[in-house]
Amino acid sequence: MLNQERADFVIRLAQKMVQCSSLSGQEGDLARLVRQTMEHLGYDEIGTDRYGNVIGKIDFGRPGKTILLEGHMDHVDPGDLSKWTVDPYGGVIQDGKLYGRGASDMKGSLAAMLAAAAYLKADKCDELSGTLIVAATVHEECFEGVASREVGEAYKPDFVVIGEASSLDVKRGQRGRAEVVVETYGKSAHSSNPEKGINAIKQMMSLLARLNERYIPPYDAVLGHGILEVTDIISHPYPGASVVPDRCRVTFDRRLLVGETEEDVLRVFHKLFEELRRQDPSFQARAFIATGEASCYTGETIRAPRFAPGWLLDDDHPFVTKAMAALESAGLSPKLSHYAFCTNGSYYAGKAGIPTIGFGASHEYLAHVIDEYVEVGQLISACKGYYAICQGVLI
Repeated sequence: MLNQERADFVIRLAQKMVQCSSLSGQEGDLARLVRQTMEHLGYDEIGTDRYGNVIGKIDFGRPGKTILLEGHMDHVDPGDLSKWTVDPYGGVIQDGKLYGRGASDMKGSLAAMLAAAAYLKADKCDELSGTLIVAATVHEECFEGVASREVGEAYKPDFVVIGEASSLDVKRGQRGRAEVVVETYGKSAHSSNPEKGINAIKQMMSLLARLNERYIPPYDAVLGHGILEVTDIISHPYPGASVVPDRCRVTFDRRLLVGETEEDVLRVFHKLFEELRRQDPSFQARAFIATGEASCYTGETIRAPRFAPGWLLDDDHPFVTKAMAALESAGLSPKLSHYAFCTNGSYYAGKAGIPTIGFGASHEYLAHVIDEYVEVGQLISACKGYYAICQGVLI
């Protein structure tokens, strides 16, 4: 399946992708490289949707299942360049590692996907049935699963493989993520006469103390505890010189277990609001799920609530067992695991209910770090793995 010429192509492609800066909303150059690569590799159809996702299709000519390989093109900012020992956009290979921003998260896996799909078509076109889709998506770092919905609804895959770093193991689930905003309201007054006002910060302090006393995080035997963590706090007016603040706003990062809804998440706060109002009729507050909005490189606006569900497949789900067997047949030794972070699987599995797994080169802990890298050996093994999983589904 992978001779030296093919392996070299995957490595060079990953280097070129790392050399393309593609911050969220600025993926245009990389999208063009992906399209050119699909054209070079002989994909049957290539399209770009309104958000700028690039989708390639390979049709094996006989009715069958549709499998989607999905990797995001965007990456986080490299940050302070003086802390890097290599150029974050250099695509340098040293000691068997390809360095650069996005190498691990997740241009290496995306390069492996693009090549594996074409090699499968070249080798097995007369033996397989169904359709293989490869999607290079946008804005994952800011909006997990939002741009993916365009792909899912257009191509309706039966199975999905997310290419996030998995150490070449099979990830069959993840906690979801919600960004919860809570505001308390008071009454402004001069701070020399605080009794004339109602201090919104003190109202928030009462809420946070009660939350700390009462909140019991949900638990799942596989995914672990749900998380509720304060990530920022600000009052109004700010700066508040000589003014009792009339509003205080707190943001929480809430990591979700399978089946938790927006209503479930907010209900915890609403109950506390009622308790605090019974003790202090002046207490006023509201809680809501934050909404994010950003521009795509196509000019389209992407906008959605910051709520990405959790998901989990059973260990013996047919797609899980088939993927494990396929990877083992390719000479890999995968273990079953789950992601600690949130992925585009929140749409495919969490919202659309499509059987989804994660499989990718590199390790979760290398995402977003200084001197990010992907091991070249894992890059090549990931390509073999995608080839094997798709062959197992489409045979």
